[in-house]
Amino acid sequence: MSTPLRKTYSQATPYVSPWTLGQRVKMLLWTGAWTVLCSWTPKPLNPWRLFVLRRFGAKLSGTPFVHPRARIQIPWNLTMAHRACLGDGAVAYTLAEIQLGEGATIAQEAYICTGTHDFASVALPLQTAPIRVGAYAFVGARAFILPGVSVGEYAVVGACSVVTKDVPPNGIVAGNPARPMGIRPTPR
Repeated sequence: MSTPLRKTYSQATPYVSPWTLGQRVKMLLWTGAWTVLCSWTPKPLNPWRLFVLRRFGAKLSGTPFVHPRARIQIPWNLTMAHRACLGDGAVAYTLAEIQLGEGATIAQEAYICTGTHDFASVALPLQTAPIRVGAYAFVGARAFILPGVSVGEYAVVGACSVVTKDVPPNGIVAGNPARPMGIRPTPR
């Protein structure tokens, strides 16, 4: 696992959007489509939500699960493998790519955040870095994953943890900032 490089966007001031007009219109259309077509649907209509996500460019393999109250900022930056799950109220702030491996679970109200700002610059330009969550990893309720972090296969992130560094495969981390708590056995 290696932390990807950050991308810094060119902004003259903090009040200028880093996104083109076309990108902003596409994001607005996405938000409207999710609100009207998906956010009210019952859990069993997951295939419908996946259909809508695919139409907006999400890369989905097999049958992942996306809760109707999950929030996805930019679906074309989302990759989910079979049985990956975005839980109730989970946020995938996909300003850069988020990859969820097979069977990875993002629990309720967890926040997976690929964006921050360059605070060394007066213009506060947007900085993004992708996030990867490995196969069968579990991110607990209300955990916060920072940009550029990788969570290894079978790793566990405790509830309400703030993850600032990569989590190794099978690692168990918790706290603010998240610290190693143990090792999760790999199923045989």
